[in-house]
Amino acid sequence: MGTRQPTTTALEEQRISVRAKLAAAWTSFMFLYVYVDILAFFKPGVIDDIEAGVVWEFDISQTLLTVFLALMAIPILMVVLSMTLPARANRTTNLIVASVQVPFAAFNAVGESWTYFYGLGVALEVIVLALILRYAWTWPRIAPSVTSQEHETVRARQWGRTREQPTASWRPTPVRVTRARGDLVHGHEARAAHRAARRRGVRSHVDADADAPAVDRLVA
Repeated sequence: MGTRQPTTTALEEQRISVRAKLAAAWTSFMFLYVYVDILAFFKPGVIDDIEAGVVWEFDISQTLLTVFLALMAIPILMVVLSMTLPARANRTTNLIVASVQVPFAAFNAVGESWTYFYGLGVALEVIVLALILRYAWTWPRIAPSVTSQEHETVRARQWGRTREQPTASWRPTPVRVTRARGDLVHGHEARAAHRAARRRGVRSHVDADADAPAVDRLVA
């Protein structure tokens, strides 16, 4: 008795919308953006500089922290905007913001001694930004739809052609009649009258001469 082999089926590939791809990409970019800064706290001397009131050669102030918050708010808000903006505005916004973020991400590695750490962080951020630019640039387009007025015009033209051309299956039904002595009588009625007259032994006035050919014609 043979063993039953398990059957394998292909996994369903569900289509992901461009909005979802953009939102997911901005979320990934945000995580990279934050964790590069968080892990940088473990670099010797960083905490000491913060306690001394210095960050990247800048004195810590309310203005500096406000600028940092505004810069970090851009990728955060892009997660929401990518899912809510109309298609045209969504595409334009993503192209502009992602293009601006590329040189800003590369700036973080300028002058740093840990080139491997910051180099990897910048490379990953740029890859995600490149995906965002690709998704936005290749946003699917649809063909212009036919308006209702144009649709009615097309239907009217088609209906006019249909009325001009008669249906191929329709044919006039001919009726076979017999003309005798100036009167038109249906063929079967004339034959019935002739047979009745012969049974009575009387020559039918409808068919005065049995040998005389009847005049037939088709009437539509």
